[in-house]
This record gives sequence, C-alpha cells and structure tokens, in this order.
Amino acid sequence: MGSGDLWLWTAGGVLSYLLGAIPFGLIAGLALKGVDIRQAGSRNIGATNALRVLGRPIGLAVHALDIAKGFAPPFLLAPLFAGGSGQAAPALGIAYGSAAIVGHVFPVYLRFRGGKGMATSLGAFLGVAWLPTLIGGAVWLIVRAATRYVSVASMTAVVVVPLAMALVPDPTHGGARTWCRAELIVFGALVAALVIARHKSNITRLLRGTENKIGQRAAAPPDARPGS
Repeated sequence: MGSGDLWLWTAGGVLSYLLGAIPFGLIAGLALKGVDIRQAGSRNIGATNALRVLGRPIGLAVHALDIAKGFAPPFLLAPLFAGGSGQAAPALGIAYGSAAIVGHVFPVYLRFRGGKGMATSLGAFLGVAWLPTLIGGAVWLIVRAATRYVSVASMTAVVVVPLAMALVPDPTHGGARTWCRAELIVFGALVAALVIARHKSNITRLLRGTENKIGQRAAAPPDARPGS
C-alpha cells in the first residue's frame, strides 16, 4: 500500500463520515414543516421521531435517507476508493460504514449531538452483509409487532445481525461458508454495543414503564436526549 492509497482511502472515510452526519430528520422538519424535531416528541433527530412528529410520509422518507447514508459508503464508496484493489474493498466497506454510523451519532454539523444510529447502522450492515441484515430486519418486524416498542425491536435486531453473520451460510459462495469473518463480527458487535448504549434513555423508560408504544403520543420525557 502506497502513501497515495492511504490518503485516498482516508478521504473516502472522511466523506463517509460527512455523509453519515447529514441530519435528514432535522432538515426535513425545518424545510417541510417549520418544526425543529429536537424540540418535539422525543427530541430525536432520526426516523422514529420524524415519523411521530412529521407524519408518516416524511418519516418514511427520513428513514430511507438515513438507511441510504449508511448503505452508500460500504456499497458504493468503498469499491470506488479501493480502485483496482479488490482485497481492500471489504475492509474499506467496514471502515466506511463505521464512519457513516459515527457521523450520524456524532455529527459535526450539530456539535456532535446526533442520533442513536439504528437506521444508519441498518444501511451499513446491508452494504457489508445483506442476508444477516435481512434476518435482523425480520426479527425487528416480529419484535415490533409483539411488543409495540420500536426501541426493543431495534436493540434486539442489532444483536441478531452479528449472530446471523456467525451462523448463516453465505449464498454468494454456494453456502460453503458463513459470513463469520473476524472483521465482520467485530464490526457487528461494536455497532450493536453503540446502538444499545445510545438507547440508554429508552432502557430507563422501559424499566419505569413510561416508554412510548407505537401509535402513542406523549410529551418528551425529562431524560430525553437528542438522538435517533
């Protein structure tokens, strides 16, 4: 690896971070409704609060954009910045996906006060391990329907993804091996730990019995923090 490659790959990481840091929920609220979602609902900048505060169409659009900004770095930017180095692309995909997640959670545009990272993590997971991510998504839907808590579904799903990486055959290699590569498992575990840590206030409300269920509208709790 030459110094030119290092600088090029670093530039891709910075671009991934800046893309992940774009607060689509905040932008949509201000541009389309004149609402700062950091001051409404749960005060989160991401898709769940956007859906609650701004309505279903805008909330779903924010959710799609937050997923896309996690998906694009590993799926598009990593091969682009890797150039002809096919061996570098998978590692860059993990690095760039991580940068996008960090950007969403600690966005430079908002003084590093961002979201919880679930949707952006979903996009990054899709970019590096699509089948385990789809399994995690199915688990999210099941847990969401069973509990009516988005937070519980999110924390459960983000743990399932690295487990699926370790256990599920990779169809792109004829099912001969799993997705269980050390770098993927470490990536999945660290993302799960970060997302769960960012759900600290949700866990507190769940223990108190004050966490909002789907369809329930309530004033922001005293311990609410900006995030998603």
